[in-house]
Amino acid sequence: MTNHQHGSGDDVVIIGVGMTPVGEHWDTSIRELALQAIKMARGGLAALIPDAIYVANMLAPALSSQTQLGALISDFAGLRGVETLTIEAAGASGGSAIRQAFMALKSGLAKCVLVIGVEKVTDGVGTDVDSALATSTDADYEAIHGITPTSQAALLMRRYFYENDAPKDALAGFSITAHQNAITNPNAMFRQGMQPVQYLNAPMISAPLNMFDAAPLADGSAALLIARADAVPSGLSAPMVRIIASSLASTTLALHDRPDMLHMSALESSVQQALEMSDLRLEDLDLFELHDQYSILAALALEAAGFAPRGKGWELARNGEISQSGSIPISTFGGSKARGDTGGATGVYQVAEITRQLQGLAGENQVADARYGMAQCIGGVGSTAATHILARIEP
Repeated sequence: MTNHQHGSGDDVVIIGVGMTPVGEHWDTSIRELALQAIKMARGGLAALIPDAIYVANMLAPALSSQTQLGALISDFAGLRGVETLTIEAAGASGGSAIRQAFMALKSGLAKCVLVIGVEKVTDGVGTDVDSALATSTDADYEAIHGITPTSQAALLMRRYFYENDAPKDALAGFSITAHQNAITNPNAMFRQGMQPVQYLNAPMISAPLNMFDAAPLADGSAALLIARADAVPSGLSAPMVRIIASSLASTTLALHDRPDMLHMSALESSVQQALEMSDLRLEDLDLFELHDQYSILAALALEAAGFAPRGKGWELARNGEISQSGSIPISTFGGSKARGDTGGATGVYQVAEITRQLQGLAGENQVADARYGMAQCIGGVGSTAATHILARIEP
């Protein structure tokens, strides 16, 4: 394993973090929501003008009737004239935007980049939101037949239970853990725990997927100020955190085009690429912020990453291995399940939360002595996967 204590000038470091509470922000526009997170991330560094701004978003064209979020938000934030771009990769948009920032900084074409993930779901209601979410499926062969991401997750869940003879409450541990961790996260949408009996009695959304198997879609914004180590200004208020690996992988958009729909090949590839770049092994990681938009995706992500054998990801949840004190803590601030699912902003929230963990600033959600954390967000049911590994910088 490489020693990550002593870096170099082209290291990519996170120097500012901002997160808004996740919820229904009816009275806040998408530009205002983004600005709240930007102000937090820039903090006392407002004099530092980023060379580029990447905005991660999935649903604004459909729900807010707004494209060119990059220009809209950079203008509203008082950063006119800065190179700016919107990144869309469904639920993987946030991680994809961080990937663009990482490459821009590593290349030397930029010294400081601002990444914003923002989603404003309450700009649409009811079927408008369902239709917008369905755009992450194959329009010609899936969405046209009424398939939604939720029904796809239900199909995966039914197949998973059939192949692995799993009990009907096999995935309950993912929701229970997420809700427990969200209790102490002030930004979380649902800050109350849940019991196994609540999972068993939950109403079905798309059988066998019940209400607690799906994350609630909500408004939220998160921002990261990321820089090359040789361009970091003095006087930072919090410790820096290094991004030591960045990867992006993809596979078929349509679920029916995959030879094995329970094998998340893009998730597996992106983790392998990230581990190779970081010179780390899975056992070196202290936490994993995976994309738990649906509990079945959490189980499949643990298996794709290599934390569990095929068909056994659910056992990590049942045995407490994913808890704050377990062998691989996940959803340490509640994940999408209890913090709230912020669509295209998810990946930025994940990296912001890992940054807090590695800074030792996670409060009651702190994973003890966290040195390395991995974040992975996915588009659709695993069509796109963006993975990042972060490292604590030792004093």
